[in-house]
Amino acid sequence: MQETKTRSITEDTKLGKRTVLAAIIILIFIPALIAAGILLMKDRQYYIISIGIIILSAVPFVLKFESRRPQARELVILAVMIALAVAGRGAFYMLPQFKPVVAIVIISGIAFGGESGFIVGACAGFISNFFFGQGPWTPWQMFSFGIIGFLAGVLYKKGMLKRNLISICIFGGLSTFIIYGVIMDTASLFMFSQTITWEALLAMYASGVIYNIIHAVATIIFLALLTNPLLNKLDRVKTKFGLLEA
Repeated sequence: MQETKTRSITEDTKLGKRTVLAAIIILIFIPALIAAGILLMKDRQYYIISIGIIILSAVPFVLKFESRRPQARELVILAVMIALAVAGRGAFYMLPQFKPVVAIVIISGIAFGGESGFIVGACAGFISNFFFGQGPWTPWQMFSFGIIGFLAGVLYKKGMLKRNLISICIFGGLSTFIIYGVIMDTASLFMFSQTITWEALLAMYASGVIYNIIHAVATIIFLALLTNPLLNKLDRVKTKFGLLEA
């Protein structure tokens, strides 16, 4: 009995081939695509890069349905999460960096898995920038939002991110400050500076500390408010309709 239980736990936390493929695409191919945009297209073809990121992020998500066709309601629920992230970013447009996007992306990753978390983050970044302004920063934002959603799903699957408010809020604050902050500060240096040096990079990081702290605090606040209500509702929807099972 104990051996069976141990095997079940191991299988539940083991990452599947689909998730490994997603990690390869997200950590290698998408950064390579962004780098190609900087080096070959001089950051001028950011729409092409953005669409490329969405297409690449959709590959592992589509593989969820390798043994069956996707149901419309499975796509609708992700569209709803993307819409919530976009609407949330728009609703707080007057407060720089104080946005609920990362919180909603993290909740999506926990509820539906890393692949879904990435695509929610990437699409939310792309669509919301039709209101906030598209530019060479868009692919970087898409990647930043997406990678946090992917990590949330993977860490939750592995049991490293516990389903309690404190753990999720700590993860949200740290990932927003470190992952989103570092990626976007690095992007700013590439986009707006002709000289790339360690001194310039450190100066960019230092200048962004306050904004990153505000963003991290906002993520913690929104996670504290939204995590339990949203996850409980999503659990009921998943159970009722059997949605997006791993």
